Amino acid sequence: MILDLSGVYKDFKGLQVLNDVNLTIQEGECHAVIGPNGAGKSTLFNVITGKYRPSRGRIRFASKDITHLAPHAILRLGLARSFQITNVFPGMTVYENLRNAVLSAQKIRFSFTRLNRLEAVRAKTLKLVHTLTLDAIQDVPARELAYGQQRALEVGIALATEPRLILLDEPTAGMTKEQTREAVSLIKRITQGKTVMVVEHDMEVVFSMADRITVLSYGEVLATGSPDEIRSNERVKKAYLGKKDARTA
Repeated sequence: MILDLSGVYKDFKGLQVLNDVNLTIQEGECHAVIGPNGAGKSTLFNVITGKYRPSRGRIRFASKDITHLAPHAILRLGLARSFQITNVFPGMTVYENLRNAVLSAQKIRFSFTRLNRLEAVRAKTLKLVHTLTLDAIQDVPARELAYGQQRALEVGIALATEPRLILLDEPTAGMTKEQTREAVSLIKRITQGKTVMVVEHDMEVVFSMADRITVLSYGEVLATGSPDEIRSNERVKKAYLGKKDARTA
């Protein structure tokens, strides 16, 4: 077990968003979190990564209590996140975006005059570029990339920090079916053997990627189980999937 949430609550001025959430993530698994809009999925990610502090409860990551740690401290422990809205440096090239993430992970102070001498950083950055199949556009500013390429770059930035757990927030949001297929194929390839937690609305994506699935409803955990168990769970069908969706997902 790499992540453990125990009795986690979060309210905003009396509005209860997370209600007694108990959740564990096993090392090496892909764990999806699904639920209708307003179920608390994004708040859950924000609580785990330190953007919000839980009102009550405890969060442990890699056997350390991170309940009250700041986001940068949690990142240094090996928990990285991509965002629902693409979060890259638009004026920097693909290579520069990834290089800066590598520098950050290795805690090397940024200096333009030293960059060309940092062969290890260059080698790791180029390896990431190749892994992401962005070789042909490594010198292109991020703002000029297609949407799917920007999303791939963001996942690469998260991977550059060598995380023990990576959280992907709506990685296929806004994509066409073809872009979604390409994105899922890429994510599966570059996260193979890694621990992944993903929030996703597309049930095809969820059931093709996840080893286990947790369903949130009104801030509470409705069910956790394998894709087959979630498909056949009557409470989940009623609250979220719907019988037709559950059969065809």
